[in-house]
Amino acid sequence: MLRRRRRAGTITTVTATPPSPAAPSTEPPASAALPPGPAAAPPEPGGPPGAPEAAHGPGALGWRPAHAPGRPPGPHPGAPAPAAPGGPHSLARRLAAPLATLAAVAGAFAYVGAVDPNEPGHYPVCPLLALTGIYCPGCGGLRSAHAFVHGDLPAALGSNAAAVAGYLAFAVVWVVWLVRAARGRRTRIVLAPAWWWLVGSLLAVFSVVRNLPFGTLLAP
Repeated sequence: MLRRRRRAGTITTVTATPPSPAAPSTEPPASAALPPGPAAAPPEPGGPPGAPEAAHGPGALGWRPAHAPGRPPGPHPGAPAPAAPGGPHSLARRLAAPLATLAAVAGAFAYVGAVDPNEPGHYPVCPLLALTGIYCPGCGGLRSAHAFVHGDLPAALGSNAAAVAGYLAFAVVWVVWLVRAARGRRTRIVLAPAWWWLVGSLLAVFSVVRNLPFGTLLAP
C-alpha cells in the first residue's frame, strides 16, 4: 500500500508492508507443564484377579475388602442371623395361643362339671341314639367329662373310655406346645395317613364293641 505525505513542499512516499502471519508456537501447552499427579494406588492384596486399579482403595465403586481395617469382620452372608433376645413381652406373645386354648378347654370342662349331664334336659340328645338306639363313639362324652372333672376316673372310663384317652392325649400335646412356645419354637403336628387310618379303625371297633352284649362295660 502506498501512502503519500506532504511536508513543506515535499512529497514523501511511504510503503506499508502487510503484517506477516504469526509463526506456529513451539512451546508446550499449559497442561503439559503441570507436575504429574499422584500415582495410582497399587491393588490391595486379596482383590479379584484382573480388576482395574481404579476400582481399589477406600470409597471405590468396585471391589473392596470384606471389612474395613480396624473393625471386626461381620457375619458371613450365608450364616443365620443371631436370634434377638426375648423379653417378657415377646414371651407373653408366644404363650398367648396355648394359654388361650387351655382357658377355653378349662371353661368348657368347668361348665360340664357344674351342669350335670346325667339329668335330662340340660344337653341335646345324640341324634343317632335317638333315631336308631345305637351308641356312637361320642355317646357318654359329656358324662365322662363330668366324672373326670369331679375326679371319678372309673365312672369317666365307664361312660366313654375313648373320651378319657382323648383328654390325656390333649394334655400331652398341650404341654409340648407350651414348652416349645416358651423356647421360641413353632409346633406343628403332622400325622401320616396311616395314623389317621389307625385312629379311625380304633374308633370304629370301639363303636361296634360298645353296642354288643359283651361290650356293656364300654356302653354309657
